[in-house]
Amino acid sequence: MEQISATPFGRRAVDCGLLTAQRLAEAPAPLESIDKWQLFDALRTARAAYGIGDRDLTVLNALLSFLPRRDLSDEGGLIVFPSNATLGARAHGMAESTLRRHIARLVGAGLIARHDSPNGKRYATRAGRGELLHAYGFSLRPLLVQAGAILAAAESTEAEARRLRLMREAVVVMLRDIAKLRTFALAEAQIAPDEALDAEIETLRTALRRKPELTLLVRLNGLARALLERARAALPEPVETAIPDGNDSQNERHHLNQNTYHLDSESRDEAQAQTAGQGEKAPDLPLTIVLKACPDIALYAPAPIRSTADLVRAARHVHPMAGIAADVWAEAEAAMTSPVAAIVMAALLQRIESVRNPGGYLRHLTAQARLGQFTPGPMIMALLAPTNRRAA
Repeated sequence: MEQISATPFGRRAVDCGLLTAQRLAEAPAPLESIDKWQLFDALRTARAAYGIGDRDLTVLNALLSFLPRRDLSDEGGLIVFPSNATLGARAHGMAESTLRRHIARLVGAGLIARHDSPNGKRYATRAGRGELLHAYGFSLRPLLVQAGAILAAAESTEAEARRLRLMREAVVVMLRDIAKLRTFALAEAQIAPDEALDAEIETLRTALRRKPELTLLVRLNGLARALLERARAALPEPVETAIPDGNDSQNERHHLNQNTYHLDSESRDEAQAQTAGQGEKAPDLPLTIVLKACPDIALYAPAPIRSTADLVRAARHVHPMAGIAADVWAEAEAAMTSPVAAIVMAALLQRIESVRNPGGYLRHLTAQARLGQFTPGPMIMALLAPTNRRAA
């Protein structure tokens, strides 16, 4: 192992970061070797634990690329010696002043160490046959010494990210359940709107948009559970119904299959057959029916949906999230009218997983609307069918 210089060249003073990097460059390595790119990927995952950012990683990536071998080990030299111009070029054209700043951050984080020559330049001394005898530049050995800690930090970061994702998904699912149960209760039981509950639901949605930390997500999870219980308590008592015989069941399935509105963009022929000749004017669909069929749009709405204007605002807020470009959406509003386009957006969002190209499908419906051959009624009725309500 090569002796690393203890002091920097020129006016740079000795500081704690430099001494820490030097100690790491000379400390025993817990691993004999490790793939440099595997370690780099782990460090990228755990970068917050080391106080470094993406631009710091860009410089480190460039430094690693100057090491001829793929593995980091004490069997070969771990010092690279590119000039600032060469290093900057490999770091995507980074300016020299910016390069120095990020190198200082990597040294301060204990990930690389300086090994300055007597004149401050970076170079290597070689034997007659070209064997490397001595090099001055940046030592990558601190990475080898910290490899175990970096891998552990990456694993911990990934585990916390998984917990965050699962906790957030749980809150989103509960909010969806609340919205659907509230819509059902309002439509079926004729209960009075609960403005206080709506305000609490909106508070939860706003908090989720801000990418909360785990501690806050745990609290939001508890609040969502409490709101879900309140929504369940407002449900009407179940009414027992007779089980239809086999013939009635078959007839009902046949009727539903005939009237199912296809949302898959690959099923344009079927969609044309269903939309053709169904009327020149969109049916007057009550907002409660639309929200009952398409409750998911309420989860992404910037405010509670209580009117057609609210639904239009929600659709304008949601369409970019569904991958629908602004010009495609503007054409749909112009051809269909804004309320009808909003209903279509709500239906598309409700079945977004089965629509391969939402933008292309909306263009198709817009073209049908220009010909007077489209109404959103069948889309909403299909979503209200029992089979679709169970899948929603």
